[in-house]
Amino acid sequence: MGSTSHTILIVEDEPLIAMMLEDFLDSLGHTVKGICESVAEAREAVEQGGFDLAILDVNLKGENIWAVASEMRARGIPFVIASGGHVDPPPAEFANVPMIDKPYTIDRITPAMEDAIAG
Repeated sequence: MGSTSHTILIVEDEPLIAMMLEDFLDSLGHTVKGICESVAEAREAVEQGGFDLAILDVNLKGENIWAVASEMRARGIPFVIASGGHVDPPPAEFANVPMIDKPYTIDRITPAMEDAIAG
Protein backbone atom coordinates (compact mmCIF):
# COMPACT_ATOMS: atom_id res chain seq x y z
CA MET A 1 0.00 0.00 0.00
CA GLY A 2 2.90 2.35 0.70
CA SER A 3 3.57 2.71 -3.02
CA THR A 4 0.25 4.45 -3.67
CA SER A 5 0.72 8.14 -4.25
CA HIS A 6 -1.86 10.62 -2.99
CA THR A 7 -2.62 14.28 -3.50
CA ILE A 8 -2.82 15.79 -0.06
CA LEU A 9 -4.10 19.06 1.35
CA ILE A 10 -2.27 20.34 4.43
CA VAL A 11 -4.31 22.44 6.83
CA GLU A 12 -1.85 23.87 9.34
CA ASP A 13 -1.32 27.40 10.66
CA GLU A 14 2.34 27.01 11.68
CA PRO A 15 4.41 27.58 8.51
CA LEU A 16 7.44 25.64 9.77
CA ILE A 17 5.33 22.62 10.69
CA ALA A 18 3.49 22.82 7.36
CA MET A 19 6.80 22.93 5.46
CA MET A 20 8.18 19.99 7.43
CA LEU A 21 5.01 18.02 6.74
CA GLU A 22 5.25 18.89 3.05
CA ASP A 23 8.86 17.58 3.01
CA PHE A 24 7.75 14.34 4.69
CA LEU A 25 4.93 13.85 2.19
CA ASP A 26 7.22 14.65 -0.77
CA SER A 27 9.77 12.15 0.49
CA LEU A 28 7.03 9.53 0.73
CA GLY A 29 6.13 10.15 -2.92
CA HIS A 30 2.92 12.13 -2.38
CA THR A 31 1.89 15.40 -4.00
CA VAL A 32 0.92 18.34 -1.81
CA LYS A 33 -2.08 20.16 -3.30
CA GLY A 34 -1.63 23.16 -1.05
CA ILE A 35 -1.26 24.48 2.47
CA CYS A 36 -4.15 26.27 4.17
CA GLU A 37 -3.46 28.39 7.23
CA SER A 38 -7.04 29.28 8.16
CA VAL A 39 -10.49 27.72 8.34
CA ALA A 40 -11.65 30.05 5.53
CA GLU A 41 -8.77 28.95 3.25
CA ALA A 42 -9.43 25.30 4.07
CA ARG A 43 -13.14 25.61 3.23
CA GLU A 44 -12.25 27.20 -0.10
CA ALA A 45 -9.79 24.40 -0.87
CA VAL A 46 -12.40 21.75 -0.04
CA GLU A 47 -14.81 23.52 -2.36
CA GLN A 48 -12.24 23.45 -5.18
CA GLY A 49 -11.29 19.82 -4.53
CA GLY A 50 -8.49 18.18 -6.48
CA PHE A 51 -7.00 16.24 -3.55
CA ASP A 52 -7.81 12.83 -2.14
CA LEU A 53 -6.69 13.21 1.48
CA ALA A 54 -6.20 16.05 3.96
CA ILE A 55 -4.24 16.46 7.15
CA LEU A 56 -6.20 18.83 9.38
CA ASP A 57 -4.70 20.66 12.32
CA VAL A 58 -7.42 20.79 14.98
CA ASN A 59 -6.84 24.42 15.89
CA LEU A 60 -6.11 27.16 13.33
CA LYS A 61 -5.36 30.51 14.93
CA GLY A 62 -7.91 29.75 17.64
CA GLU A 63 -10.62 28.44 15.28
CA ASN A 64 -11.42 24.76 15.39
CA ILE A 65 -11.45 22.65 12.26
CA TRP A 66 -14.73 20.75 12.75
CA ALA A 67 -16.75 22.66 10.13
CA VAL A 68 -14.09 21.79 7.54
CA ALA A 69 -14.03 18.16 8.70
CA SER A 70 -17.84 17.97 8.33
CA GLU A 71 -17.61 19.42 4.83
CA MET A 72 -14.95 16.87 3.84
CA ARG A 73 -16.92 14.00 5.29
CA ALA A 74 -19.99 15.14 3.31
CA ARG A 75 -17.87 15.00 0.15
CA GLY A 76 -16.37 11.63 1.04
CA ILE A 77 -12.79 12.92 1.28
CA PRO A 78 -10.73 11.10 3.94
CA PHE A 79 -8.70 13.08 6.44
CA VAL A 80 -6.33 12.74 9.36
CA ILE A 81 -6.71 14.99 12.40
CA ALA A 82 -3.52 16.47 13.82
CA SER A 83 -3.43 17.76 17.35
CA GLY A 84 -0.95 19.72 19.39
CA GLY A 85 -2.26 17.88 22.41
CA HIS A 86 -3.86 20.80 24.28
CA VAL A 87 -7.30 20.43 22.77
CA ASP A 88 -10.68 18.99 23.66
CA PRO A 89 -11.33 15.53 22.25
CA PRO A 90 -12.95 15.58 18.81
CA PRO A 91 -16.75 15.70 18.54
CA ALA A 92 -18.29 12.22 18.70
CA GLU A 93 -18.87 12.11 14.93
CA PHE A 94 -15.09 12.29 14.39
CA ALA A 95 -14.04 10.01 17.24
CA ASN A 96 -13.10 7.27 14.77
CA VAL A 97 -10.96 9.48 12.52
CA PRO A 98 -7.22 8.68 12.63
CA MET A 99 -5.45 11.24 14.80
CA ILE A 100 -1.77 12.06 15.07
CA ASP A 101 -0.11 14.14 17.73
CA LYS A 102 2.52 16.74 17.02
CA PRO A 103 5.40 16.72 16.58
CA TYR A 104 4.82 14.91 13.30
CA THR A 105 7.08 12.03 12.39
CA ILE A 106 7.05 10.03 9.18
CA ASP A 107 6.36 6.80 11.03
CA ARG A 108 3.24 8.32 12.59
CA ILE A 109 1.92 9.98 9.44
CA THR A 110 1.97 6.97 7.13
CA PRO A 111 -0.22 4.59 9.19
CA ALA A 112 -2.66 7.41 10.00
CA MET A 113 -3.00 8.25 6.31
CA GLU A 114 -3.47 4.59 5.41
CA ASP A 115 -6.16 4.22 8.10
CA ALA A 116 -7.95 7.33 6.83
CA ILE A 117 -7.94 6.07 3.24
CA ALA A 118 -9.03 2.57 4.27
CA GLY A 119 -11.71 4.39 6.25
